[in-house]
Amino acid sequence: MKLLIFGATGSIGRQVVQQALEQGHTVTAFARTPDKLKIQHPKLKLFQGDVLNFSSVEQALQGQEAVVCVLGSGQKLTGTVRSEGTRHIIQAMEQAGIRRLICQSTLGTGDSWGNLNFYWKYVMFGFILRKVFADHQRQERYVRQSQLDWTIVRPGAFVEGVRTGQYRHGFPGTDKTSKLKISRADVADFILKQLMSEAYLGKTPSLSY
Repeated sequence: MKLLIFGATGSIGRQVVQQALEQGHTVTAFARTPDKLKIQHPKLKLFQGDVLNFSSVEQALQGQEAVVCVLGSGQKLTGTVRSEGTRHIIQAMEQAGIRRLICQSTLGTGDSWGNLNFYWKYVMFGFILRKVFADHQRQERYVRQSQLDWTIVRPGAFVEGVRTGQYRHGFPGTDKTSKLKISRADVADFILKQLMSEAYLGKTPSLSY
């Protein structure tokens, strides 16, 4: 598949790029400084662009078949890069007639709020990462309102670790038994599995150990 990855140099993005190439996909890695990726492969194209610049998003989408959005929040953790960038991606995809979007959000948004413990609800998302969480909520709203074939993936906190393929997904918001964490490699594993599946089309699967 011809796959465009936004946020390709982030910690999840790198994993998605690497695993997608291993699976035989043709990958375009979109980032402000794509050279940071430091991956070389005959099926990898680096695209330098700013997701807040609509024309560069539009240009990168030419000839693509599916899009993975794993945008980060930036170093300041106070902006709206994630939501505004996703809005540009959606708009450009709808114009180009590209349907499949897999967007990484976070566990705790929407009906997954009930999965979180006190620490994540009131210390992390309630205080330290309050603006990051609000940006995720806006991002999800844009995706849900789109006309695309979307899947929103809601992983727990990222931890180091290898790809195991052994994780829980799609559990209800009432579930209190998950560990609220997952390796970046397993997040990428789950994201890429959605390219070949319609199980979570138009859905928001939670993801955790």
